[in-house]
Amino acid sequence: MLEEIERAYQRIKAIANPTPIMTSSTLDKKTGSKCFLKCENFQKTGSFKFRGAYNALSQLPQAQKKKGVITHSSGNHAQALALAAKLLEIEATIAMPEHASQVKVTATRNYGAKIITCGPQPTDRERAVIPLIRKHGYVLVHPSNDLRIIAGAGTVAYEMIKNVGELDYIFGPVGGGGLISGTAIATKSLLPSSKVIGVEPEKANDAYQSFRVGKIIPVKDPDTIADGLRTSLGNNTFKIIMKNVDQIITVSEEEIIDAMQFLWERLKLVVEPSGAVSLAGVFSNQINLSSKRVGIIISGGNIDLTDFFARIRKRAGVIG
Repeated sequence: MLEEIERAYQRIKAIANPTPIMTSSTLDKKTGSKCFLKCENFQKTGSFKFRGAYNALSQLPQAQKKKGVITHSSGNHAQALALAAKLLEIEATIAMPEHASQVKVTATRNYGAKIITCGPQPTDRERAVIPLIRKHGYVLVHPSNDLRIIAGAGTVAYEMIKNVGELDYIFGPVGGGGLISGTAIATKSLLPSSKVIGVEPEKANDAYQSFRVGKIIPVKDPDTIADGLRTSLGNNTFKIIMKNVDQIITVSEEEIIDAMQFLWERLKLVVEPSGAVSLAGVFSNQINLSSKRVGIIISGGNIDLTDFFARIRKRAGVIG
């Protein structure tokens, strides 16, 4: 499937941002390794999701484009699909859970998508799109299980490896599995000896459980701060993960926040909890990275800063 990732890269390279790869001597000292952070928080719509969304929509036949597209997402895929649809002049409808970040909801709406609200469980959002597909003939673009989405997500690791060369490990977050699947395919194709490590919140550890027992264990009541990782694996992502991913580890909420704080304070990177999960996995010391070259995918930076700036305004005596 490397060919699909390479074709996806050709489709999106003039549209998507070639995101920076950052290094930090403090990070290297802390981990005892040489780390490279692929910063998808600088991608269009603030996450890697734009790569897959644009790749998927650009391949739709004209007849399907006219019908419009639909998806379900807590936020980052929603924004990405909305912008990609706008750029390609396609009508987009998004089912978003009632507890979705208001910043992500507003951004999705501002990109021109129609939003319908659904229940908080992952199954709620999947059920919400079915009657609309039947009624309007919308084309479903799944946020992670669609092979075109996976190929687009794979361009993150593809781009990183082309820039930095040999890596001993690549760490990436796991939610629905699209990013880690694409990462694993690109990595194992270009650097067969490299290890691909998926990192998942302890409070949404369905992929960790599925990987251990060899069958899909759906997520139940995920209550993690990493809202972008509350979804279950699909049949396509599960198969790819089982074949290509070396290990899946979990991290606590505290570890996620600590990694996020490090990125904000030391590297001045505005990163959301889901985006900090892979670094949390590196910091967890579950894998010996001494003297290794380590790629770390920072998947996104969409976080609601309303309360943060409200506190600053209050401290400054500014009424906002």
